[in-house]
Amino acid sequence: MFGNRKTKREHVLVLGLGGVGFYLAKRLAHEEYAVSAIEPDASRLRYADEALDIRLIKGEAMDIERWREADASSMSCVIAVTNNDAVNMMAMQIGEKFEIPCRIARVRSRQFGLADSVLGIEDLRADLLIHPEELVAQEIVRLIRLRDGNEVIEIAGGQIQMLAARIDDDSPLAGKKLRDISQEFGTFAFRVVAIARGISTIIPSGNIELQPHDQIIIMVGDRNLSEMMNIVGVSRSSRQRIMIVGGGLIGHRVAELLQKSVEVKVVEADEERAQALAQTLSHAEVLQGDGSNAAVLAMAGVEDVDTFIAATGENETNIMSSLLAKNLIVKKQNGGARAGNEKTIALVNKEDYLVLASTIGIDLALNKKIMAASEIMKYIRRSELLSVAHLHGFDAEVVELEAAPKSPITKKPLARLDPSFQDHILVGAVFRADGWRIAVGDTHIKAGERAIVVCQSLQLRHVRRLFAV
Repeated sequence: MFGNRKTKREHVLVLGLGGVGFYLAKRLAHEEYAVSAIEPDASRLRYADEALDIRLIKGEAMDIERWREADASSMSCVIAVTNNDAVNMMAMQIGEKFEIPCRIARVRSRQFGLADSVLGIEDLRADLLIHPEELVAQEIVRLIRLRDGNEVIEIAGGQIQMLAARIDDDSPLAGKKLRDISQEFGTFAFRVVAIARGISTIIPSGNIELQPHDQIIIMVGDRNLSEMMNIVGVSRSSRQRIMIVGGGLIGHRVAELLQKSVEVKVVEADEERAQALAQTLSHAEVLQGDGSNAAVLAMAGVEDVDTFIAATGENETNIMSSLLAKNLIVKKQNGGARAGNEKTIALVNKEDYLVLASTIGIDLALNKKIMAASEIMKYIRRSELLSVAHLHGFDAEVVELEAAPKSPITKKPLARLDPSFQDHILVGAVFRADGWRIAVGDTHIKAGERAIVVCQSLQLRHVRRLFAV
């Protein structure tokens, strides 16, 4: 299952073409899986028919005849991502009856599929359960608990770090080409592997010049992380004052996880929900008010928080609240009262807004459907790729994979690879006898060596071909 991709296309059945289902079907189809989808909503089907090259079946996920129409017994995997938890969980048992070997379900409720649940993952006959809101909440908590002000992702067992930083007007890197930066700061190896500029993601070559307001990802060895942070002007700080706008599933969960270790304020517009939050969050302060109103944020004390999180169900509210918070904090900074290490995190569920939100002043934009889909894709591709991660705010993936004998990647040093890979694929690190090393232009990857590659999300199939026979 999901092993040798050379002989045939794996068939995947997707139940539900909502936000997660549509995005997942698009990713699967682009990566050359044969996708069938069952969806009852006619408007969603019309949109999918225009945008996706997949087989569409109109009907309910619980209609067994629709499963037979999809030839369910020939499927390698069924992925249930309808908006109904009960339907998704029941689909796992139906999938087992059709002998589908891989079964994945999205479940919003935290009462199922976890270690202490009455019904665990084995009881539900699932191989993987995805809790999107829990994924986002845990990621926000991870970001807040980081040792520095910007995002750091540990990969390769912690030997390689990926540092996210924004290029300010006075940054020592602004206005310089990447190859010149490497020479100027050449005491250790590092690579800028992705740049978010406007609404575009660039996988850069050495000729790319960094510009103010670029958001960049730098790959660097763990022992050189502190020095790299000093170069880009990232200061270490501990975040102890948190404000969350929106007390829904994600906002509530983040507050629940953090309330005993940091100072947490939750601003919730709905009066009844605010009262319920006040009862369940005994160590957090809950305020009732409109988080998109500057006066409400000011009264709530947004100027004094270290991290501002907008987690309502509305994209526009989250973006506007974050920008308002940023503006109020900057005004306070200009008065000399703050150090300038504050962070804004917005939940953005519309894909078109995701990169844009990260480039207009919001430090980090998270999308739960992309996070859920990325977890599912990671599971499906586990036999092909050693690991995979999505870069928040970037249209980019980080993958670890092994070079097959006689594969294209083994034939030339990186600098001499096909020019068509430039701006799309970048090899950032390679594993050798003494551990992980940052890859540079003259690095020549050999058969059997593991490498970490950064690529645009829709270039992953080309990465596989680069490392395969």
